[in-house]
Amino acid sequence: MSQDAAHTPKAAQPPAPPATPPTGGGPESQRQSLGRASALMASGTMVSRVLGMVRAALLVVVIGGTGLSADAFSVANTLPNQINLLVAGGMLGAVLVPQIVKAAGRPDGGEDYVNRLLTLSLIVMAVTTAVGLAAAPLLVGLFSNAKDPAAIRLAVTFAYLCLPQIFFYGLYTLLGNVLNARGRFTAFMWAPVLANVVSIIGLLIFTFSGYPRQAAPGDWSSGMIWLLAGTMTLSIVVQAIFLVIPLRRSGFRYRPRFGFRGAGLRSASGVALWSFAAVAVGQLGFIVTSRVLTRASDLAERDRIVAAGKASYDNAFLLFMLPHSLITVSLTTALFVRLATAAQHGNTRAVVADLNRGLRMPAPLTVPISLAGVLFAPLVVKLFFQQDQGTTDAIAGVLVAMLLGVLPFGWLYLINRVYYAFEDGRTPFYFQVLVTAVATGFNLYAFTVPVTQTGIWVGIGQTVSNAVGALLGFLALRRKLGLLGLSRTIRMHVRLVLASAVALALAWLALAWIPSSWTDSVLGAAAVLLVLGPAYLVLAWGLGHLMRVREVDDLLAPVTRRLPRVGTPRNE
Repeated sequence: MSQDAAHTPKAAQPPAPPATPPTGGGPESQRQSLGRASALMASGTMVSRVLGMVRAALLVVVIGGTGLSADAFSVANTLPNQINLLVAGGMLGAVLVPQIVKAAGRPDGGEDYVNRLLTLSLIVMAVTTAVGLAAAPLLVGLFSNAKDPAAIRLAVTFAYLCLPQIFFYGLYTLLGNVLNARGRFTAFMWAPVLANVVSIIGLLIFTFSGYPRQAAPGDWSSGMIWLLAGTMTLSIVVQAIFLVIPLRRSGFRYRPRFGFRGAGLRSASGVALWSFAAVAVGQLGFIVTSRVLTRASDLAERDRIVAAGKASYDNAFLLFMLPHSLITVSLTTALFVRLATAAQHGNTRAVVADLNRGLRMPAPLTVPISLAGVLFAPLVVKLFFQQDQGTTDAIAGVLVAMLLGVLPFGWLYLINRVYYAFEDGRTPFYFQVLVTAVATGFNLYAFTVPVTQTGIWVGIGQTVSNAVGALLGFLALRRKLGLLGLSRTIRMHVRLVLASAVALALAWLALAWIPSSWTDSVLGAAAVLLVLGPAYLVLAWGLGHLMRVREVDDLLAPVTRRLPRVGTPRNE
């Protein structure tokens, strides 16, 4: 339905104010506000990620953790994510929040503008989905380097059933960002819980239906394919449609609006095009990553050895993303509205303050977790995926290489959000070019090493490339915003690294006394993690407290305030 010039919006309700305004209140109240918003999102993300690990573990039971069938499904089920990143995640995720915040000052609260932006986005996603389905065999050939004909056919069949997810991933991104811009953060993080529940139900049906598990590529029946891939697609449909409920409760009513010329979308399109270009560069790099890893699986299958391929990388990446999603993304999502509002008002001082908050607040968790991967990764993989020792070691090797890069990965994510808040998509594009170039260099080197080391070098490339990108990002922000006041942030990170390293050394000594027969079993791995994991964190935080890391005290305040006071807190 088009809108003519004489149309008057129907009793539009302006967007709710951001839950965490960029100004007003002291630093303590701002930290508490951010903490509450982040905690609400993190709770949903935590439940979703736990269920996601259950889903991943069941998926390994069904298709295996390594091998050609596992890689075939991995490639097919990854395609919608990659295309969504390119279209919805890249263009719209970086654009919608700043544009909606800016449009909120219009007489109708920006509802007409947002409706036009949504209509245009939905058209783009529908066309993209149709093109993706038509090009399914080409896309599989682009992302996979497998040579086995049965594996290729299986991957293409999976792709036809998975590619409709593109539209619904995009719809989820669109509706979620509208909710975020209106200060409604929780539903966006809880919707994936429903998706994981649907996926788990489908995998349980598969597991107990009598279908063969971890079948070879040529042994998959149409019923097996439809049940596995169809359930995965249904889960994404449910995830997207769920957001319609909280969006309507927020007062927003979507009405299709066409006639995009002169609607004020020019600034949005400029940022979107640069964001699209950045993600396109990243996807070109990922094609190399995917082909390197599928080649490793193909060669390992030929030589009858176990090596980390595409499916192993996906499982390691799922574990790697757990701390990033729970901690960094939850906080940055809450900060993004603040950053966008401050940027619209030219308040660079508030932007710098929130940048430092975004760097410091997650650190008491992300720093110890990053270092812990060196010791605990094999136990975590054994616990979640319950595989033989060869597969466990293959996944764990990739995971260790990735976890060492949790910090720079999160820093670069936050830096990019600062630029998007200023409606600058060009600078993040340059960051992405650098990151992709460095990672691709490592990926090409991974072509030359034994296949048992391929996945590890891919993980190292991810860590090093994000570190280089984050360093460049800080230098660029220094030129844009002036002094960033990072001295306290740097000191805090150094102290947390030292505290975590000492705690990790003591945990390693303790683990050395435990018989390997314990840690080789799932129950033994769970018991060791249950005891040593919390002990390591408590020790790291205790040492951090002694080193006067204020963020550790803030993290533990809900617990310590209930304990008898034995002294006064020591803050910088």
